[in-house]
Amino acid sequence: MKRQKMVLMAALGLCILGGVFAGGAKQQQSQPQGGGAGSLTLKPGVLTVGMEIGYPPMEYFDVDGKTPIGFDVQLAYALAEKLGLKVDFVDTAWDGIFAGVNTGKYDVIMSSVTITPERQEAHNFTKPYVGNAQAMVLLKGSSVTARNPEEIDGLGVAYQAETTSDIYMTGLAQKGVSFTPYEYDKVLNCFDELRNHRVDVIVCDSLVAFDYVASPDSPFEIVWQGSAEEKFGICLKKGNNALTAALDKALDELFAEGIMLKISQDIFKMDMVSAARN
Repeated sequence: MKRQKMVLMAALGLCILGGVFAGGAKQQQSQPQGGGAGSLTLKPGVLTVGMEIGYPPMEYFDVDGKTPIGFDVQLAYALAEKLGLKVDFVDTAWDGIFAGVNTGKYDVIMSSVTITPERQEAHNFTKPYVGNAQAMVLLKGSSVTARNPEEIDGLGVAYQAETTSDIYMTGLAQKGVSFTPYEYDKVLNCFDELRNHRVDVIVCDSLVAFDYVASPDSPFEIVWQGSAEEKFGICLKKGNNALTAALDKALDELFAEGIMLKISQDIFKMDMVSAARN
């Protein structure tokens, strides 16, 4: 009788404990992700940023080869400060950058990502923060007479693969413009190839082109620039609406406080951000 009572009491205790733990687990699952922006991110207290760190002036390494600098880097720090977070940059090849955000390698992509309808179908995007156009770059003194992409028949054209420059050049080819495409993983390679006379022309983002021709001793010149119809945004996994909203709010504050303009003046020496909100 005593043994039976002890068994019954033990069983009752297990049920109670099970109920407590089950209730606790249920309560934990039902709690909203509040209590700070850190609960919105993969690592509490950290905004993990996927970035192809080889795209000056937007994102590239300082002279030490280790420290990320550039427009998107400054913006990431400014946004993280607004959200009370630290920043962790994950250097990622462009051809795998969207897969990385989908599989949870980082919270966001901040890497000069142009907002397109196709990308919006597959991912979340914040409001735009930079306006951009396509540009055509030649070596100074080049024998190339083309002054816009419609005139590049027979030329070797370098551009970064799987970017809006790639999309633009593919569109030209479909219209019947005949050229030899040279696709590279990084835009840096395009300028190296042009400098070494292995290609005739570069087509790239105007923001990048401006940076390469800015110095007085630059061997490059911009001979054509399209209209600034492209806009960059922060890319997130589809359905990550809470973090998207938090970043939008922070971006709005950075614009209102003049911080976005300050970053633009620091990097580009001109206003490249206001047009993104027009």
